[in-house]
Amino acid sequence: MDMMSVDATTAHCATSVAGARESARAFLRTPRQPPIAAEAADTVILVVSELVTNALRHGGGTYTLRLTAHPGTIEVAVEDPSPQLPHMRTPDLVDGTGGFGWHMVNDLSIATIVTPTPEGGKTVRALLPH
Repeated sequence: MDMMSVDATTAHCATSVAGARESARAFLRTPRQPPIAAEAADTVILVVSELVTNALRHGGGTYTLRLTAHPGTIEVAVEDPSPQLPHMRTPDLVDGTGGFGWHMVNDLSIATIVTPTPEGGKTVRALLPH
């Protein structure tokens, strides 16, 4: 068994947050040792939803989702064609324009990493405990 990466899946979903969540649920249902706790699985689904929503809204409308189980962690990676990097904003408590997501992803993650792709887009990674 490779100690750096236990298993991985890639879901190519052009326009669907719901499809990304279902891909993540299927990935999390895969039997593994140790099993992923229900609370950790909920956190993975939440982070997938947020990163894919941001990719669709701010990143050009398409994305690739990659999920990888490492010993003790789950890596969520979302690639999109936009070079625009995520950034912290002051959450909007009045007009409902958001600003909560990137704070939440960073708070729930052990680490977040944003890397440019050779094609000019970016990959946003969140490493989550399981």
